[in-house]
Amino acid sequence: MRIGFTNGCFDVLHVGHIRLFEFIKSQCDRLVVAIDSDDRVRANKGLNRPYNSLENRALMLTSLRHIDEVKTFSTDEELTSIVRDLAPDIMVVGNDYESKRVIGSEHAKRLIFFRKINGHSTTKILESTLGR
Repeated sequence: MRIGFTNGCFDVLHVGHIRLFEFIKSQCDRLVVAIDSDDRVRANKGLNRPYNSLENRALMLTSLRHIDEVKTFSTDEELTSIVRDLAPDIMVVGNDYESKRVIGSEHAKRLIFFRKINGHSTTKILESTLGR
């Protein structure tokens, strides 16, 4: 069984996320998605985030047909542990991480950088919606 893995906030789902999940699932039998805790999102994205709570984000993700399991993490060490324990065949992250350290990637057999879809971004969606 080939395991695929990705992680992120997935605060407000958009078409870019769905295309990411579709792509990973096309490459594997089982897709595991890890999501940041609310405190971690706040630390990384600002005090007004997350827009959706951890429980709501997890519920939305588990309801998607491409995703087989959702895990949560609060620290880099917890994320590394999840990836180490899964030892995924592929780990997929956004291409904005090509020049950055990808936490836990040393435990994946292959790291793939996924090209963003038409500039879709949760931050852009929230800024344009809430800024009106």
